[in-house]
Amino acid sequence: MSEPTAAWRLECYEELTSTSDVCLERARTGEAPGLALLALRQTKGRGSRGRNWANAGQSLAFSVLLDAGQAGLDALGGWPFVASLAFFEGLATSVPAARDRLMIKWPNDILLDGQKLGGILIEREGPMLVIGMGANLVQPPEEAQIGRRAASLGQCGPVPPPADVARAILAQLAHWCAVWKQDGFAVLCAEWRKRAHPVGTPLVVSGGTTYEKGQFAGLAADGRLLLETEQGMKTIATGDILLAEQGADVASRH
Repeated sequence: MSEPTAAWRLECYEELTSTSDVCLERARTGEAPGLALLALRQTKGRGSRGRNWANAGQSLAFSVLLDAGQAGLDALGGWPFVASLAFFEGLATSVPAARDRLMIKWPNDILLDGQKLGGILIEREGPMLVIGMGANLVQPPEEAQIGRRAASLGQCGPVPPPADVARAILAQLAHWCAVWKQDGFAVLCAEWRKRAHPVGTPLVVSGGTTYEKGQFAGLAADGRLLLETEQGMKTIATGDILLAEQGADVASRH
């Protein structure tokens, strides 16, 4: 396989523990890249920073196995941008009325009208990557509301079955992998910025018990977040990035 997206093998299940965990397990036992797993329900689903995620057939729970090195796209920092572009466009293609209400939040959360719609978790097993995606399709499940407001794609119109949404995302993943490989990371970041919160957006970076406030000032050359603070420009490599309103809500509970 010359590309990580040359031949998808989408497998759909009524229930799995975690689509990403199963992908990682199969990668360890020699599974070829191109595997995509969809579950209508996860019993041990998880999101970024160890957060739990469970769904009851009303959400997208979907993971993809890729060989980053074989495709010549071994820069791990680029994958959040590829994944978020594919996720954004796959959701927008599935429910066109949602497009103008969707926004990417650095590095790879998807917001609808400023509220969390979906997120991405990227994990590595040797040269293999597992990209896990979760989104509220019909209504926000209770498990997804971790002290934050959540949105659902169904607020914008009829939603196709989860398998059709997954196929739309896979098609976009192939496209954005090709853009990255052919045109380079700078072009990928430029496309990401078109769909992300605009420069000047107030943000809060949560480090657990610490909070850094500032305004989005763009991306560094390597994709790190640039935050304009009262103390000057800061470059953020990791952290929980919140829109200022979300950050105020979280801080008030500590």
